[in-house]
Amino acid sequence: MTRPSPVLVVTQLDDATADLVIEELGRRGLPVVRLDPADFPATVTVKAHLDGFGIAGELRTATRVAALDSVRSVYWRRPRPYAAPDGLSEQDANWCADQARYGLGGILASLPGAHYVNHPWRNRAAEYKPAQLAAAAKHELHVPPTLLTNDVAQARRFAAEHGPMVYKPLYNSDFLDPQGHGLTVWVEQVNPEELDAGVGQTMHLFQQRVDKIADIRLTAVGSQLFAVRIDGSPGLDWRRHYDDLTYTLVDTPPDVAKGVHAYLAAFGLTYGAFDFGLDAAGVWHWYECNPNGQFAWFPEYITSQITSALADQLQHPDRDRQ
Repeated sequence: MTRPSPVLVVTQLDDATADLVIEELGRRGLPVVRLDPADFPATVTVKAHLDGFGIAGELRTATRVAALDSVRSVYWRRPRPYAAPDGLSEQDANWCADQARYGLGGILASLPGAHYVNHPWRNRAAEYKPAQLAAAAKHELHVPPTLLTNDVAQARRFAAEHGPMVYKPLYNSDFLDPQGHGLTVWVEQVNPEELDAGVGQTMHLFQQRVDKIADIRLTAVGSQLFAVRIDGSPGLDWRRHYDDLTYTLVDTPPDVAKGVHAYLAAFGLTYGAFDFGLDAAGVWHWYECNPNGQFAWFPEYITSQITSALADQLQHPDRDRQ
């Protein structure tokens, strides 16, 4: 029998979400090649050539080998940054990492016939919050009044007109305390008296606070939508209170479903994790979409359904493409 073509999973070693999908693919008898670009060139070797049919050749990790022109699909999850061998000067290391990013990265983004969930360049384009906000509003998802600015006077006017308001980071950059421990910048309510000259130091995102009764995490996999109502958060940002939360699968209103599918199509995404706030009137207020959001922290009866849908996408790349 002919061996099935492999699924390439691009992610770091510590990735519980990818682990679930890899295990499901294994149960289905599909070969999986797991790759973290940060392992190149230490334990990853690539031999690629181009002819009239596109890129061909071989990708070899410490434990697996895949023909570049036979990859069935690519699950692009959460890889570490491209790296360089130890012992180089900073300038040489940066140069080598750039060559890896644009060389290996370009190869991985150009595999002929592979179905991407999601394509890395689509992920990158969909990470910009201003573009997210514009697309959500265009496709009639209910976006709270929002201000993007580095003008403290404008921020104060926005607070007076639309308060109470919250601050949200535009990107989850690495941020360390003096001891080197990672810190998270949470969604927080901002009082007008807290708006000072610091606003002028960079771009800020301020948004009218939603008077919510619950949160919604909607995970979209192709045409399938898995909406989970999240109750029990004592604060604005439910990510700070996992131990207090309960989860319930709920139906997605038709207007929200229509907007979500249009949003995915606009960015060329197959997968997206959408966050909403639910108010007492039943309105879903759109917050953001993480094109690569996690789901492994849900209860098993929810994660198993999302995992199966993702495995379907990767196993049957010609079915239900966006």
